[in-house]
Amino acid sequence: MGMSVTISAATEQDAEQIFRLQYLCFQSEAALYGNYRIDPLVQTLDSVREEVAADCVFVARLGDEVVGSVRGRVAEDGAASIAKLCVHPRLQGHGIGGRLLRAAESALAGERGAKRFRLHTGHRSESNLRLYRRVGYETVGTSRGADGVLMIVLEKPAETYATTA
Repeated sequence: MGMSVTISAATEQDAEQIFRLQYLCFQSEAALYGNYRIDPLVQTLDSVREEVAADCVFVARLGDEVVGSVRGRVAEDGAASIAKLCVHPRLQGHGIGGRLLRAAESALAGERGAKRFRLHTGHRSESNLRLYRRVGYETVGTSRGADGVLMIVLEKPAETYATTA
């Protein structure tokens, strides 16, 4: 009998596993752009620890292994930025990313008062764009990452998270 994947709030003990998972997961994104200096690949472990301590961070676990993560924070204007959603390559395509996204949306709206959700993904990241559009995000613009990658900016009102959960 196999174990099931559980979603829970991250703890400081998860930071190193999140850091390693992020590095593994974002290799394919870097390859899409021929740019291995994208933010998730150059972020430090200390910075991940700071995000786990301060932000809304969820992990997906398979037993004791962190196999997915997502982070979010609410700005003063009520917009919640959701970032660095990743799922271990061997477990992609099983709904774990959607579950992580819903957990973050729920906490950001319910506990932290988010009025809308915003996220960025690379313009060539078709599977990411499909997921985000499937759960109600709409393109609102573009931006350039510090690494030069063209990013699609997507948003949705916070009240819609309940209908996509």
